[in-house]
Amino acid sequence: MILKRISSMRITLIGAGRVAHHLAMALSAHHEIVQIFSRSLTKAQALAQNVQAQAVNDLSLLECNIDLVIIAISDSAIAATIETVHAYMPDVLCVHTSGSTDMAVLNQHHARCGVFYPLQTFSFESHIAWHNTPLLIEAAHRDDQQTLLKLAQSLSERVYVYESSQRLSLHLAAVFACNFSNYCYDLAKQVVDARGVDFALLAPLMLETAHKATQHEPHTVQTGPARRHDVGILNMHQALLAQLQQTDSAQVYRLFSELIQQRHPQ
Repeated sequence: MILKRISSMRITLIGAGRVAHHLAMALSAHHEIVQIFSRSLTKAQALAQNVQAQAVNDLSLLECNIDLVIIAISDSAIAATIETVHAYMPDVLCVHTSGSTDMAVLNQHHARCGVFYPLQTFSFESHIAWHNTPLLIEAAHRDDQQTLLKLAQSLSERVYVYESSQRLSLHLAAVFACNFSNYCYDLAKQVVDARGVDFALLAPLMLETAHKATQHEPHTVQTGPARRHDVGILNMHQALLAQLQQTDSAQVYRLFSELIQQRHPQ
């Protein structure tokens, strides 16, 4: 694995959550993380200590002599944050890490702006394989796009320049592929827990299903009683869910079964 090397950058991260944590740890290997900002000084300090950065909880304390500001916070807070950041450092390249927020949210307040979006699910407990994580970038200016491109290529072998509308479609697709599927795993665990069955028995099935979906058109490898229009099994499963009083699971089962049957008519 050979990733592109670039000159060391001075980077400040606004945010101390899961995305900020993993980005700070990865970038600190080759770049200087100057400051970590969070409204919670305790959270900022916890992350800053790991990357030898300064922790701050006041945007007015941000150092201006830096190359890049990465805003890794909730989407709803991005607009207000960039407006404040612009007041203190109007000429610094600022990017957000959101999959669903248009770059225009930054651009209406700050000319040198862009997006640095890792298409990945993050948790504090997990290790991220950055070399294989898609990084989607966008910038208002060509020179800044080149900077972000090189920065992304120093982390990942899969870097793409996509505009905001394309990135939004990927973010929506990721909700189906990741968030909704994980909720289904949660429902599956509730079902087996109710009968004292080991959830780990489903692991090979879950992994094989995910693998098949990456190797084939998901539509073509659909299996199960709904795909077969097996009314007897469908009714048996719904009766069990009613017996277990798992209303949420029953609703999901009924809806998914109906949609699968519509997608695969007899």
